[in-house]
Amino acid sequence: MKPRIKLGEAKTSFGGVMALNEHDGAFSINFNGQELMHSKASASESLMGNLGTVRLDKLGAFRVLVGGLGLGFTLKNVLKSVGPKTTVEVVELIPEVVEWNRTHLKKLNGALLDDPRVKVREEDVTTLLRNAKPETYDAILLDVDNGPVAMVAANNFSLYSNAGISAICASLKPAGRAVVWSAGKDGKFENRLRQAGLRVKGVPAKMHERARREAYMLYVLEPNTTGR
Repeated sequence: MKPRIKLGEAKTSFGGVMALNEHDGAFSINFNGQELMHSKASASESLMGNLGTVRLDKLGAFRVLVGGLGLGFTLKNVLKSVGPKTTVEVVELIPEVVEWNRTHLKKLNGALLDDPRVKVREEDVTTLLRNAKPETYDAILLDVDNGPVAMVAANNFSLYSNAGISAICASLKPAGRAVVWSAGKDGKFENRLRQAGLRVKGVPAKMHERARREAYMLYVLEPNTTGR
């Protein structure tokens, strides 16, 4: 049996240790020993990339925000869907995650960070959204922490609070779309989204392509321009 190899470790500013591991050609990122993501269980991240950009014409010049780099599968599918004139901003709070993608994960998806359409921003996506100019993004894709129920850092909840949702709404263009990854169905989060005037559709997502059941929930959000 092949051993698990720790490739990198990062002490986070909010407490706790994040680590990149490799086992038999597969990669995982853990936080305090608990697995956050795995390269062989990336179906939900890939679907997220597709859902967020499906309406963007490849000939158009759009602006897409990807909150949370992870192992790069959301970014991979975004880049497959958009054309050469689109800018994709990847926002990652932990610099080591970006470094791991450029080094250890370069053959997985890390090389995509060198795509001329990609701009990497090492900062807090919640702060970025709150400071963004109104109607900046055509698509916003958020896979931060464990979704609305924070697991890594308690203050990540602010992204999914009323104030965070307002920032998402303000940053999104009237014809834009946001997609939020969640570890499961979250009725309270859905209510906050609808109260903010968003159309909300929950799309169940599998952990991996051959899984028999859906494990996660992707919330597809669009401005409710009809007022209903």
